[in-house]
Amino acid sequence: MKGRMKAVFVGAAAVASSLALAAPIAQAEDTDVPTFREFRASTYQDVDGAYVVNGDESIRNLGELKRYYDRMVAEGEGGEPGDLVINTVNGVDDKWSSTQVGNLTYCVSDRFGTNKSKAVAAAAAGAAMWENASSAIDFRYVSSQDGNCTTANSNVVFSIEPVQTNQYLARAFFPSSPKSQRNVLVASDTFRSTVPSPGNILGHEFGHILGFRHEHTRPESGVCFEDNNWRPLTPYDSDSVMHYPQCNGTSNTLSFTSLDGQGVRAVYGS
Repeated sequence: MKGRMKAVFVGAAAVASSLALAAPIAQAEDTDVPTFREFRASTYQDVDGAYVVNGDESIRNLGELKRYYDRMVAEGEGGEPGDLVINTVNGVDDKWSSTQVGNLTYCVSDRFGTNKSKAVAAAAAGAAMWENASSAIDFRYVSSQDGNCTTANSNVVFSIEPVQTNQYLARAFFPSSPKSQRNVLVASDTFRSTVPSPGNILGHEFGHILGFRHEHTRPESGVCFEDNNWRPLTPYDSDSVMHYPQCNGTSNTLSFTSLDGQGVRAVYGS
């Protein structure tokens, strides 16, 4: 049990340089569960002060990081068999209301500079993945807000902003995240990626925005377990847009699958 827990914490804290498309496959010989101080020291803290866990998910402050750590300890072995997976908060699905999911407005920061048009195109492609699967979903680009594209802008639900980091390609949030945390941070390496494409990378992040967790947190993956705060929606899908290839995934493209479509319709309707 301790060996598994050590691996879980290594996997949760470590972040690698592609999406995390190099999110770690934890292999631990040390059987001790790290202290919170050790876990905090090994967890990347982003430019906005948020802590990044599970490759591309943000935790906004130290108090929430401690609660995340305590939950990981309490869950121990973790992972129940199941099925695309949705995040849960206190046992309730973490999702948008039927009204809000049809009006997910966003801006794309002018600070992308020469990458701005690429960022706009990637966001449109990523949004289309989910919109094509469910008519209830509508991501709406509000270009008039691009000059003031931050989490403080109340004219949009979320912002897409550039970040200078080699710790990940992109980072997102869940529906339950406060407004101050509702941004997608995109590193410049995203626009140099061919497989997966920038659009598919943003599609993965938009999946988080809709409430979907990493598919590889499920026990069928055998590695990269995160926590138990999720509910299964479909049979396990190692090809899922939400599954990291290096976590025993069977696709390196982050392409949207038929099971991804079934999962999103189970939550938001067709």
